[in-house]
Amino acid sequence: MALYDRLADLPLRVDRETRRRHERDTSSDFTRATTVFELHGDGTVGRGEDVTYDTPDHDALADVGALAPTGEFTIETFSAALDEVDLFPAKAPEQPSSRHYRRWALESAALDLALRQSDTDLASALGRERSPVRFVVSTRLGDPPTTDRVEAILDRHPGITLKLDPTSDWTADLVADLAATDAVRVLDLKGHYVGTSVDQAPDPALYERVIEGFPDAVIEDPAITEGTRSIVEGATGRLSWDAPITGVESVRDRPFEPRWLNVKPSRFGTVESLLETIEYAIDHDVTLYGGGQFELDVGRAHIQTLAATFYPDAPNDVAPGAYNLPTLPADPPGSPLVPSDDPAGLDF
Repeated sequence: MALYDRLADLPLRVDRETRRRHERDTSSDFTRATTVFELHGDGTVGRGEDVTYDTPDHDALADVGALAPTGEFTIETFSAALDEVDLFPAKAPEQPSSRHYRRWALESAALDLALRQSDTDLASALGRERSPVRFVVSTRLGDPPTTDRVEAILDRHPGITLKLDPTSDWTADLVADLAATDAVRVLDLKGHYVGTSVDQAPDPALYERVIEGFPDAVIEDPAITEGTRSIVEGATGRLSWDAPITGVESVRDRPFEPRWLNVKPSRFGTVESLLETIEYAIDHDVTLYGGGQFELDVGRAHIQTLAATFYPDAPNDVAPGAYNLPTLPADPPGSPLVPSDDPAGLDF
């Protein structure tokens, strides 16, 4: 049975919706805002987090009534009902991708609620086991870039591994210093971001510097241009994709047959698209790992649950939120993270 088919017919009752706003400064020098959607039904609550990046999109929810349909559904019919809902009724989102992010908040809240109403959890409903989750710590190096944050992380946990975002001001000496830590597992070139604070234009010199400087690291989201294609072609076995991945068709559309994918559930919008893509990747021997988006509440546990269920030993960018704080705590959790013995819904 297909993964989604195991969940599609789960019964679901939604009586009402509430929302909670969260906001926090981050280690990447921006203030993160998210909104948690809470769906109530039969005395139970299911939660999902809207990870839309633009704070004005969360502000606009203050004047918006409930968005979730109410009544008796299955997971499949609730999703179909959401097709008819304008999730940004006050104003269009700042970025088109935010429509998927908010859709995932409601779909994950509904799935969390349905699983709880059926007295089960995600892995059990899918006929799978959960395992301890290994994670990498994702961090930026500042402006100008230094190894200070990396050294602080490795001082807390010497065996931990890292996901870093190379920028054009990374020097050969910086690359050598980072490579010497033997801790860098993933390098995110962010070649598919446009109009964000983390845009990194395709830079052949940077690509060559990091691909050669970290010969065993996964290289995520390179921009394939006339100037970069010949450089990345030699590393196709360790190329990964993140920002462009929104469903199975987007996987098939990659310029090289994918061998790695970063799974961020909010990019898919629906439970169906997420599980279809995970199943496609498993069937095609694509290595998956989880990705985070500075979640401030239940969304972080949800991505850890997916990692525990499908790809626990991968370089998962699902580290506890303590690693995103501007000042690193003295004793943040180490890897791996151990799931609870008695989960419910999408709990980790």
